[in-house]
Amino acid sequence: MKVNIQSIHFDADQKLLDYIQKKCDKLDVFYDRIIGAEVYLKLQKNEPKENKSVEIKLNLPGETLIAVETGVKFEEATDICTEKLKIQIKKHKEKVNGH
Repeated sequence: MKVNIQSIHFDADQKLLDYIQKKCDKLDVFYDRIIGAEVYLKLQKNEPKENKSVEIKLNLPGETLIAVETGVKFEEATDICTEKLKIQIKKHKEKVNGH
């Protein structure tokens, strides 16, 4: 899957980018028709601790699934986002296969 990662207000290191790519690639297991993903990493300046925000948009045929999470670490927020997307993918598959 093609994953486009954009870090806003900072430069993400390669280790973080590889981690996000790996987590997004695992979503292919649940639905093989995923076109691609867009990931936005943001640093929230007004929050003292939980200032790392991750937004993942999954592009499916005819639909876009979105998950947003803020956490202490980008990895933690990415994990929660991918779990949210797994649930959304399962619901999407049920909707598509149910008709």
